[in-house]
Amino acid sequence: MVHPAALPAIAGMLAQSAIAPPPAEAPAGASRSPAQAEARALDNADSPAEVLELQKERNERLTLPVTIEGKGPFRFVIDTGSQATVITHQINETLGLAPFANASLVAMASRRPVPLVRIATLKFGSRTIRDLVSPVLDRGNLGADGIIGVDSLQGLRVLMDIREKTIAVEDASENRDQRRGFEIVVRARRQLGQLLITNAKIEGVRATVIIDTGAQGSLGNLALRDRLRSKREEEVTTTDVNGVSMIGQMSVVRSLSIEGMALRNVPISFADSPAFEALGLADEPVIALGMQHLRLFDRVAIDFSRRQVMFDVPREVARAMRRLRSSGTRLPIR
Repeated sequence: MVHPAALPAIAGMLAQSAIAPPPAEAPAGASRSPAQAEARALDNADSPAEVLELQKERNERLTLPVTIEGKGPFRFVIDTGSQATVITHQINETLGLAPFANASLVAMASRRPVPLVRIATLKFGSRTIRDLVSPVLDRGNLGADGIIGVDSLQGLRVLMDIREKTIAVEDASENRDQRRGFEIVVRARRQLGQLLITNAKIEGVRATVIIDTGAQGSLGNLALRDRLRSKREEEVTTTDVNGVSMIGQMSVVRSLSIEGMALRNVPISFADSPAFEALGLADEPVIALGMQHLRLFDRVAIDFSRRQVMFDVPREVARAMRRLRSSGTRLPIR
């Protein structure tokens, strides 16, 4: 939940990419047959999670249905790079929500004053958020009707099945083994409601990783670029949720590793973003990992209660990882 004292808030790490980075290659064996999909569903049959159907929006972003004060449904993005749950001016004009205050909102390229409104109830699946204070932005800058931010995800486990295009949302306090089926489980640090992976390495440089499901591409800060001494290869322009454009430099880094998993030839844009400063990360290497690279996995789960981020690689890759892990070899994912 966003309060005036909690702002400036990071409403969205990156809204859209005017010049998209080159597409990442999926790992070998990424496709799944209907039989495999059925087996995965049976594996999770005892789960109390509610599976929400997703739809594709602009830039291949996935949205889910949300109702506000009983009206809707509206299409929202789950954005783990956002501190705030955000609605659009269009929704506010339709529903006539109660004004609350004004505040400064920090996005990836800018800081801007925005109005806040009070929402009595916001519901997605069986989850109901009450008495929510939300920034109001323009739909053209969001690419959706709104954003479900981490203020509405505390105490939940969000499972994105990227191959099956579903999201499962459940109460993370359920006492059961939630690591089952995941090859990579990473302990994260909580900061301003977000989960930060602090033991990643990019070309050998230790860096913090933010899992940013609301962003299409991945963005690193200048501290990371300077440590890598990367050469500028291409200028890219991005636009944030405030509608402000930012020019960055895109480079392809040789490797990004997390807990024995290594991504190879990773395209990353670098820019001086006020969002990293707001998190207190301006002076240390950090990257917001967007959907371009999260789509390399079958599933990604973010457990806000246990402070864990879990990655499920395709089964063929998982078998190879188990074989190579026993010999101390790291398997690259291309």
